[in-house]
Amino acid sequence: MKTAIIGAGRNNSGIGQYIGKYFQKNGAPVISVLGTTEKTACRASSILTQYGIDAAYYTDFNSMIKRERPDAVVIACPALTHYEYLTNCVKEGVHVFCEKPFVWQNKSDIDITPLLLENIFETAESNNLKIAMNSQWPFSLPYYEQLCGPVHSQKVDTFFIRLSPVVSGKEMILESVPHALSILYTVLGNGQIGNLSIQAYKEKIITTFHYIFTAGYCEVMIELVRTILPPRSFSYGFNGKIIHRVLDLDTYDISFKYSDEILRIRDPLELSVQDFISAVREKREPLIGKAHIMSNMALLKKIYNWCEIS
Repeated sequence: MKTAIIGAGRNNSGIGQYIGKYFQKNGAPVISVLGTTEKTACRASSILTQYGIDAAYYTDFNSMIKRERPDAVVIACPALTHYEYLTNCVKEGVHVFCEKPFVWQNKSDIDITPLLLENIFETAESNNLKIAMNSQWPFSLPYYEQLCGPVHSQKVDTFFIRLSPVVSGKEMILESVPHALSILYTVLGNGQIGNLSIQAYKEKIITTFHYIFTAGYCEVMIELVRTILPPRSFSYGFNGKIIHRVLDLDTYDISFKYSDEILRIRDPLELSVQDFISAVREKREPLIGKAHIMSNMALLKKIYNWCEIS
């Protein structure tokens, strides 16, 4: 399973190089990268050598696809470019692992996102392709349950999550809120938003709402605080049982802490990559697949459009 990466060399919040590392490690070698300029593409290829990756670099998508013939493409470039690459990938017959937000348009008057999504998935399904969105924290839920006990949807009353994006303003919502929505979808199923309230400032946004699902509703609080330097704070939990991420900056080992207990966990990003690779090989739907993505994007759009920065 040969893999190409679009956006492996992004700065700031980009994680393309780490995704590439995990594809290479899990038997889907990275053979090429695509950048906006020859300089950035070459830099992306150079960065990946530390993971034993020897990737050709390109600045033209069609040339890369024609010459390298990858089986899968990782889309880790800025959100506004996702739709074009997603469309081109499924037309070319390659599987896609795409960063969140999956598809984004800066238009609030007419929401064309559902139509864009349907077009992508219709083409993918006709070509027997698998598409996944990388929203890795649902893969940490088994570790959460080891520390805090089983999570039963019928018994969930509250959910809290705190994330620390590096961007500011409304862009914090795009970078971080998909994680929260993915955890809710995984635990509670498809839902809608009610009683939405947002306190928004340039470097802090607190969002509260009712996540309304089949068995009832859950009171949700999402706290976003801009943080530039690591370790960046991350915590989440149900019914007041909140775990906190502990990151070893020397080894990048990840642990969850709850009360006095500390549990080392596997990187959820790697688990997300593994799920996509196995979904392609086993010809099954990825955990973060079509229905999950459609729900995530619809709710993200509602929250984003509601937000006004003070």
